[in-house]
Amino acid sequence: MTQFLPPNLLALFAPRDPIPYLPPLEKLPHEKHHNQPYCGIAPYIREFEDPRDAPPPTRAETREERMERKRREKIERRQQEVETELKMWDPHNDPNAQGDAFKTLFVARVNYDTTESKLRREFEVYGPIKRIHMVYSKRSGKPRGYAFIEYEHERDMHSAYKHADGKKIDGRRVLVDVERGRTVKGWRPRRLGGGLGGTRRGGADVNIRHSGRDDTSRYDERDRDRDRERERRERSRERDKERERRRSRSRDRRRRSRSRDKEERRRSRERSKDKDRDRKRRSSRSRERARRERERKEELRSGGGGGDMAEPSEAGDAPPDDGPPGELGPDGPDGPEEKGRDRERERRRSHRSERERRRDRDRERDREHKRGERGGERGREEARGGAGGGGQDNGLEGLGGDGRDMYMESEGGDGYLAPENGYLMEAAPE
Repeated sequence: MTQFLPPNLLALFAPRDPIPYLPPLEKLPHEKHHNQPYCGIAPYIREFEDPRDAPPPTRAETREERMERKRREKIERRQQEVETELKMWDPHNDPNAQGDAFKTLFVARVNYDTTESKLRREFEVYGPIKRIHMVYSKRSGKPRGYAFIEYEHERDMHSAYKHADGKKIDGRRVLVDVERGRTVKGWRPRRLGGGLGGTRRGGADVNIRHSGRDDTSRYDERDRDRDRERERRERSRERDKERERRRSRSRDRRRRSRSRDKEERRRSRERSKDKDRDRKRRSSRSRERARRERERKEELRSGGGGGDMAEPSEAGDAPPDDGPPGELGPDGPDGPEEKGRDRERERRRSHRSERERRRDRDRERDREHKRGERGGERGREEARGGAGGGGQDNGLEGLGGDGRDMYMESEGGDGYLAPENGYLMEAAPE
C-alpha cells in the first residue's frame, strides 16, 4: 500500500540516521578532581570598603512628593511670568484700547456664534454706538467670548450698564460691566491675577460658582436664596412624608376597623343563624312532641282506655310510672299488669294499619269540615242580609245541607265533636 504513495509522503515515513557511537568518558564531571577547591568569602573581606568611608544612603522620592514638588514649581514659574507681564502691562498705552474709557461698555459671556452686527442690534436700543471691538484669539483666530462697545454719549453707556446685564443673546445671558482697566486705579485683568469674582481664588471651599461685576453681593444673596429654597423644599418633603405616614396609619386604622366590623357582622349573622336554627329545631321538636302526643292519645283511645290502661289526664300527659326499668311489679314478672301490657302491645301492632286508614279518614273529614265552615259563613251573611240581623246564631245555622248532614251523621254515629278544636273524633271502643 505504501508503494503507491508519492515521494513527499514517503519521506515522512523514512527512518532517521542511526545514532553515532561515542566512546565512554573516563570520569563523570562531578568525579573529576579540581585543583582549586571551593571556599568562602572570608579571604576577600579585606578587599571591602570601610563602612566609615561609605556615603550615606539616598532616600527615593515618592509619587505624592513628586507631584507636590511639580505643583510648587509650576506655581512659582507662573508667578514669575505674571510678575514679568505685569511690569510690561500698561492699559493706557495699549494700541487695542481706543476711544473714551468712560463711554466704553464691557460685555462678557457672549455666545461664540454671535456676530458684531447682532451685538450692535441688541445694544443700539440704549443709544447710538460709535465702535464695537470683539476680541479674538491670536493663535486660532476664534472669538474669546467678550467685547468692548463704545457709545457716543456717556449717559447711554450708563443706561446699558443698568439694564443690559443678564440679557439673553443667542441663548446665553451676557454680563455687562464698565471698562475698569483705564478707569480703576491698580486694576489687573484676570490673566494677571485680578478680575472680578471668586471662581479662581483657591479650592472648592473658597471659590464661588458665579462671578460678575457685583462680585459677592448679588451671587451670595442668590446662593442664600437657593439654600433657603432647598431647605423649604426639604421641609415640604418632610411634611408630605409625615402627612403620607398619617394617611397610611389612618387607612390602616380604617381597614382594621372595617375588618373588625365585618367580622362582627359575620359573627352576628352566624349567631342569628344559630338562633334561627335553634328556634326551628325547638319548633320542630315541639311539633314532633305534639304529633307524638296526638298519636299516643289516638292509640290509647283506639286501644280501649276503660280496661287495662287509663286515659292520661289533662294535667300530665306522661304515662303512669311503673318504676325503674330494672325492678319488678308487685305481682312479679308474670303479674296481671305485665300481661295487660303485652296484650296492649299486640293490639297496637294489629291495629297499626287500621290507624293509618282512620288517619286518612280524619284528614278527609277535616277538609269537608273546612268546606262546611266556608259555606256556613256565606249562609250567615245571606241570613243577616235577609232578616236584618234578627235571631240568635248558634253556629249551626250557616251550615249547608252537607254540613248539617255531616254533623247529624257524626252525632248519630260513633264519632263525636271534640270541644277543644271542633274536629270529629271517633269514640273509644267499649
